[in-house]
Amino acid sequence: MRVVIAEDSVLLREGLSAMLPRFGVEVMAAVGDSPALLAAVREHRPELVVTDVRMPPDYTDEGLRAAVALRTEDPSLAVVALSQYAQHSYAGELLASGSGRSIGYLLKDRIGDVAEFAGQLRRVAEGGTVVDPEVVRQLMQHRRDPLKKLSAREREVLALVAQGHSNAAAARLLSLTEAGVAKHIGNVLTKLNLPVSDDTNRRVLAVLAYLRSRSD
Repeated sequence: MRVVIAEDSVLLREGLSAMLPRFGVEVMAAVGDSPALLAAVREHRPELVVTDVRMPPDYTDEGLRAAVALRTEDPSLAVVALSQYAQHSYAGELLASGSGRSIGYLLKDRIGDVAEFAGQLRRVAEGGTVVDPEVVRQLMQHRRDPLKKLSAREREVLALVAQGHSNAAAARLLSLTEAGVAKHIGNVLTKLNLPVSDDTNRRVLAVLAYLRSRSD
């Protein structure tokens, strides 16, 4: 798996560059600002970009804006955004790009287990969507929460789906049967009036239904 890293913290950037190759991740370039990120991706054509949200010169949402631009150029490019906290501007646009596939949004202070982090990167590179549990918690507290019609259990199931868990994993975590989880997911999709399509991942659309609301 070929990766470009964009992170203004030299310690984190160099640490990831040194550790990730141990888990089969080839770091093509490691840069410290968004212009360098754009240039590196266009030069190396990686499968995945790992980018900080806030980078020079303004330390606002340069990383997210660069990621959105790159996904516009190539919707198949996998992107994992790293942040100190849930950054709302541009987050919805990023998460909605590429039909919501191959996207991750993780908090930096969760990167304690490099093996687990590498696994999350691989999951995103393979087309999955991974959102940090704390980000999910914050997003579900939004005053314009479009999930008000869901039951508490349906919200729990959807939160686990947002974190990238399979039906089997969600069943174990919630002490439910897989059939029960599948039923809850079906109820979520129905209540959110999501379209039935062979070309659309409705589970991802369910997650995006509330992730996008944070950028409104």
